[in-house]
Amino acid sequence: MHRRRRRRTALLLSAAIAAAAPLLTACGGEAHPGAAAVVGGQRITVAQLENRVNEVRAAQRAAAPDDAQYEQAVAGTGGLTRSTLQGMVLDRVLDRAAADAGVDVTRKEVQDFRASLEGQAGGAQALETAWLQQYGVAPRHLDDNLRTEVQAQKLAAALGVDMNTEQGKAAFWRTLSEASGELDVDLNPRYGTWDVERSGRADAKTPWIREVTAAAQQPA
Repeated sequence: MHRRRRRRTALLLSAAIAAAAPLLTACGGEAHPGAAAVVGGQRITVAQLENRVNEVRAAQRAAAPDDAQYEQAVAGTGGLTRSTLQGMVLDRVLDRAAADAGVDVTRKEVQDFRASLEGQAGGAQALETAWLQQYGVAPRHLDDNLRTEVQAQKLAAALGVDMNTEQGKAAFWRTLSEASGELDVDLNPRYGTWDVERSGRADAKTPWIREVTAAAQQPA
């Protein structure tokens, strides 16, 4: 796959997660106690979600030269907790879809992909900064995120779809929707619900439920 196409595919998934557009839906149920989400019977705990969000906030703090710029970074990622949870769930959905299609990813493929992106970004640190600023990915999780992108590319190839076309994107997301349905995703209502058709998080019709995390003093 050519480098340009790889870049577009990467932006498709990461940007979709970062945007986490608020949608209304009536579906969804009560997640298991202590869980932010349950995916295929496996819990993503509130503590795991909080730790991931806190890692991003710590990276943003370390990258900011002063309080004003840190506050600006926080304001620019105001939906971080919800978009982070969406990404954590979507990773598992993609894993299921890839497994169903017989797709796996090697460490070398991830390393090669990272090297190509570092070349475009201007180095390793520049790439880490870009992913932190644009997608809310802490540097320590960058390789995991890039593995997801490679996995998405290989899944698209296995499906025979062109991710540079609207039809191809629609077919790809239909596959994730099917995997999402198989896994019976259930979100804790404080974070919304899971829209199976869109294979993404949606805001629940319960505006009085507040998002509560350990990082409350640093708005997510």
